Amino acid sequence: MPETSHQPDTALKTTDYPGSPLIAYTLRGLRSCWMPESGRWSHIYHLDGRAEPNESVPESDVFYSLNVLLGFSRIAHLELNHGFDLPQIFQQTVALVPKLDSPKYAYGMALWAGAALALEIPGETLAAITSLVEERKHWKTFRAQDLGMILIGCVEQAARSESRRWAATAHDLFAFLRQHYSCPSGLFFDQAAGSRRGFSSFATHTYLTLASYLYGEWSGNEQALRLAKESTRKLIELQGPQGEWPWFYYTPGGRVVDFYEIYSVHQQGMAPAFLECAERHGVAGATEALVKGFKWIFGQNQMNRSMLWKREGLICRSQIRKGELQHKWKRAVRAIAKALTGASATMIDPSQLELRLECRSYELGWILWSFGRRTDLTEIVCHSDFC
Repeated sequence: MPETSHQPDTALKTTDYPGSPLIAYTLRGLRSCWMPESGRWSHIYHLDGRAEPNESVPESDVFYSLNVLLGFSRIAHLELNHGFDLPQIFQQTVALVPKLDSPKYAYGMALWAGAALALEIPGETLAAITSLVEERKHWKTFRAQDLGMILIGCVEQAARSESRRWAATAHDLFAFLRQHYSCPSGLFFDQAAGSRRGFSSFATHTYLTLASYLYGEWSGNEQALRLAKESTRKLIELQGPQGEWPWFYYTPGGRVVDFYEIYSVHQQGMAPAFLECAERHGVAGATEALVKGFKWIFGQNQMNRSMLWKREGLICRSQIRKGELQHKWKRAVRAIAKALTGASATMIDPSQLELRLECRSYELGWILWSFGRRTDLTEIVCHSDFC
């Protein structure tokens, strides 16, 4: 039976929108990424001028769409007629999670988005999620993103449910995080075990830091809040001179082993997500780090260029070393060398950088999440570039 979809049928202009220009811009971008034939947002929107810019990878579309729906939960109070049928999209999308080759973190995002939108997860999907989450033998295979999203999903489900199941699992998952992923350097390990464990990404720290904040706030666990604040302080210490959030770290040494590639989503959405929590808990420099990081998007970066694609309402994905768009192994070799020699990475000459000409829909979802409820930071949310 073919999937149905709801195609937004009204043009959204910044001047018509009762919220911030940033949110209006982001919603316009999501309209560019919308695939009406599948009722989901795309894996990639290519910015190279091709005739069909949206590329679909079903398991990625599904996860990204859940991430976008999570973002929509933060603008529900605006009662904006954005034209997307969120319950329908959620039900269609979440039902596909166990049917596709979905990453483990997609199961956590399903829990999180369902709780945030107050929507029930279909029984078949819920059974698959429960099987993954409650079977302890799976936990040692979790990467940081898996653990972080699943823990947040359990916390958010526990907060809205009378059942003690999700609460008990959340407590056990945080105990597992504390035992296997925390490090005296202030950074987090990426895995519970294995040779790859000590090399962590910015995503590693985003998801585990945010999970620790949200778990700590929900449970009153001061140890969780302490871990989150220590990680935040360390990440701020390692932020680049123009607000760059480095991509790769050596956790035991608490060092950056490669700044590149520098992703817009880290600057515009993911760092602001945990820094909003840090602001609530009085972490010094959190607001300044957030603003400095976001201004990178406007052109205060090494390439001295805006990352905005204004016609489409999109944001270019990243700045990367020339010649490495398809060669991650070079980054891995460089990081290992830095770790072995005890050196820290530095910025390179901007003439050696190029753009990754794409945007991914989940990146826009993170903007909705991080800025959908903010009424401050007018230098960002009301910036003239979004008008």
